[in-house]
Amino acid sequence: MIYLDNAATSFPKPEAVYRTLDRFARQDLANPGRAGHKMALAAERALDDARHLLNQFFHGEAPERFVFTLNCTDALNMAFKGVLAEGDHVITTDLEHNSVSRPLRALELEGRITLTRVKADGGGTLDPEAVREAITRRTRLIALTHASNVLGTVQPIAEVGRIARERELLFVVDAAQTAGVVPIDVQAMFIDLLAFPGHKSLLGPTGTGALYVGSRASVRAWREGGTGGDSSSETQPREFPYFLEGGTPNVLGVAGLAAGVQFVQERGLGSILEHERKLTERLWEKLEEIGGYEVFGHRDFSCHVGTLSFRGDALAATEIGGILDQAFDVAVRPGLHCAPYVHRSLGTFPEGTVRVSPGPFNTEAEIDHLAQALAEIKV
Repeated sequence: MIYLDNAATSFPKPEAVYRTLDRFARQDLANPGRAGHKMALAAERALDDARHLLNQFFHGEAPERFVFTLNCTDALNMAFKGVLAEGDHVITTDLEHNSVSRPLRALELEGRITLTRVKADGGGTLDPEAVREAITRRTRLIALTHASNVLGTVQPIAEVGRIARERELLFVVDAAQTAGVVPIDVQAMFIDLLAFPGHKSLLGPTGTGALYVGSRASVRAWREGGTGGDSSSETQPREFPYFLEGGTPNVLGVAGLAAGVQFVQERGLGSILEHERKLTERLWEKLEEIGGYEVFGHRDFSCHVGTLSFRGDALAATEIGGILDQAFDVAVRPGLHCAPYVHRSLGTFPEGTVRVSPGPFNTEAEIDHLAQALAEIKV
């Protein structure tokens, strides 16, 4: 199988991730605790080490401000429902994944918040000034994806973050498509809450993710329960990260995530991004040569991650995806990609597009195989 669906979940993982998961599961997979037996202490140490790694990676204020979550969706829900209050106004965009759109829309329908969705341009890039113009006296928060999961366009995060900070607003960034492939400095970019998954470009296993909570954000507890330390208090202890980490965490997954982050650091974000961009650009050029396919988004790959969406003149996206899977052993992602507002803007709703997203282990030969398959499908 040629796997080109890394925007959903990266595959394969680095060998170091597989080895770490196997070793940890066999030797240290106990319930983490800040006191107790050796295995519990080893599990707790794995969590602490991963937090330190993430704090260095994203230039955070402190390791304890990285709260482990089930995934990026979990982290975003924790952010939105932890900081928003009755009557708040939120600014977001039409580029967002449902992980942003659905919780905010649900709060809007309940009458708890008001919501403004700023439109990106035709190629999928947001104008920071449009965000500035949408701010009202009730605005509390700006929520923005770092890169579109449909178009791959990277957004001007630092510029929007500066606007948010100038107006004393909270800034939430969904880094599902960029964490591990585009440099992120939460302090330099004025990010108050950064949500990211472990299973995409950070190359960790599924069921992992984190929410970075900056010191400007006051977040209500998302879940209450055991913390592996303070068992005496009647309510969730206020100490970070335990305040937001009730219950037994996925310590095995976090150990694998740490191994993935270390691989990314060793390979280099710039190297990985350049590799994925080249493969994506190569496919775009092939599609132009073949004809019969419409590619969406900006052609400027300096503002792109390795994601490309297109549709065919003759067949629906789901049909193309099914043929590629069954006849050519190629995995891509057809449909709406959990981002219906993007597709409405593009005019591709409700059928969607075919999304191709190479990863660090894909090759030019695999892109050429896909292009040849698409040429045959067109005929």
